[in-house]
Amino acid sequence: MQQELGRSLIEILGVLAIGAVMTVGAYKTYGALRANQIRNLAISEMEQVARDTKILLETRGDYTGVSIEYLVKAGAISNIKPPLGDDWYIESGVTGQDFSINLVNISDNDCAYLATKKLDWAKSVSVNKITTAGAESCIPGNRNLVSIIVE
Repeated sequence: MQQELGRSLIEILGVLAIGAVMTVGAYKTYGALRANQIRNLAISEMEQVARDTKILLETRGDYTGVSIEYLVKAGAISNIKPPLGDDWYIESGVTGQDFSINLVNISDNDCAYLATKKLDWAKSVSVNKITTAGAESCIPGNRNLVSIIVE
């Protein structure tokens, strides 16, 4: 009796299917890791902006008139590119005793992440003009406004 050498077509397709599943899994994992890295860099950048703003304006006693343009002219920040989303702005609170870093057109995933992330350097986080303790105020799509209030 003669012995056959090589692999059958079914065995080759099985190996290719396993390879495809592993590739898709690795790609999804890489995407999630990359998204978390971008979010953590954005949080770090916003923390630095908050720290620099406090140092710059603490002698004045309030944050009235603070804006991205003001901070760039004062040398507190060098870049006006938003850390997350399409746009951002910084404004003082009603009393001038606090200010907010506002991220415009944030994705629902980034919104949920920021809404649930504990930021030691921030007083609170507001999502779509609602101060929240969770992600329930985030809306689907890239239309969220996340405000990080700093004292």
